Amino acid sequence: MIDQGLQVMGRPGSRQGVHVLALSGAISSSSASALHDAVSGASCRALILDMGGITHVDSTAVGGLVRAYVSCQKSGRKLALAGLNRRVLNVLSITGVEPLFEMFATVEDAENSLA
Repeated sequence: MIDQGLQVMGRPGSRQGVHVLALSGAISSSSASALHDAVSGASCRALILDMGGITHVDSTAVGGLVRAYVSCQKSGRKLALAGLNRRVLNVLSITGVEPLFEMFATVEDAENSLA
């Protein structure tokens, strides 16, 4: 598979204190550091990873998502995943990390829950 790279676009959420990182492309060993940098750089009380544009995840991606979870837990921030496709959900389920994350169908659903 060709690595499409990871694009990360940050924006304020529709509610105060919420930040959204819209992710697109593939999260892999070559792009996991970009995810970590984006999560670390977001100063907010609640962070939503909009994963609707993610096409592929590998084991490094799972590690990157767990790292994001731990980073948010340590800093007292909430983390939610939104818009996951079936492929990504399957990877999180198979690897056993799915219970760590609050997951929502849409960013709007995540914002309403985190508000």
